[in-house]
Amino acid sequence: MSEERPTTDAAQEETAEEVRAADADAWAQACAEDLAAEKARRRAQYGTPPGSAAEELRKLVDAVADKLSGLQSPLFGAVASGTAQQMVNQVVQQAKAAVEPVLERNPDVFDHLAAAGSELLAAYRSAVEAQERRWTTRDTGPRDEGTGPGERIDLD
Repeated sequence: MSEERPTTDAAQEETAEEVRAADADAWAQACAEDLAAEKARRRAQYGTPPGSAAEELRKLVDAVADKLSGLQSPLFGAVASGTAQQMVNQVVQQAKAAVEPVLERNPDVFDHLAAAGSELLAAYRSAVEAQERRWTTRDTGPRDEGTGPGERIDLD
């Protein structure tokens, strides 16, 4: 008997382990399905969520480039308009060529910059609200005796 048959306890442990592994896989699959369904529901309700800051900047550059390329300038004559349009297209292409490598190399930097901008905006709002509170709650009671504005000064 070169092969040993597992004992009954060992066989039961192996079966229990297989059941636990199957349960874990089923749980993970159910969670993934629930998450996908929730994402689809939110996408249907709120639309496509915004991408990363780098993707949004790329979309902005493309939109501005499309607008500038489609502009027809009435200031230039019919002859100069073609030349002006070529210059605009060239500038747009140069700007896109300058932005693309930066976006490709540093996509996380733009996310950090967007987060920093949001924090700065929150700090600014807080400061403005605090100042407005001080302005609106300032004591408007009677003033001290003296030569304040609007008081008559006797020069005799």
